[in-house]
Amino acid sequence: MIKKGITLLLLSFLIVACKKEGNKGIVQTNPENQIIIADNGKIDSTIGYNVDVNGKKTIKTDYVYKATDGTLVKVVFNYDPKESSVSITNNKKTFTLDKVESKGNETIYEKDEMKAKVKGDSLILHQGENVIELEKTKI
Repeated sequence: MIKKGITLLLLSFLIVACKKEGNKGIVQTNPENQIIIADNGKIDSTIGYNVDVNGKKTIKTDYVYKATDGTLVKVVFNYDPKESSVSITNNKKTFTLDKVESKGNETIYEKDEMKAKVKGDSLILHQGENVIELEKTKI
């Protein structure tokens, strides 16, 4: 009887303690502060972020790049760990390339004969014998 009473008392105390402080055994992740890690375990420096006036940080996914001939290209990154990809749109045509490797300061995307290498503000697109160099704009 005493043992049962002590058990109920401890159980009641644990319920109250968990309600007040939360369960510390559960790790909560905040998607706003998520840091994307490259394939080599380092922070992926090719990822850009938006910060609003309240300091809330979100991942920036779409950019405008400019080719050396002045052509503007829309580039959208998908950072989903299951299906990371980049979509490149120009002249109403969109090419989607899958991520194959990320080194932290450089990410490589490929599909069929197309290959894109993203490093810093540059994106170098290889399509067969053609090489197109793009630079991120400030637009």
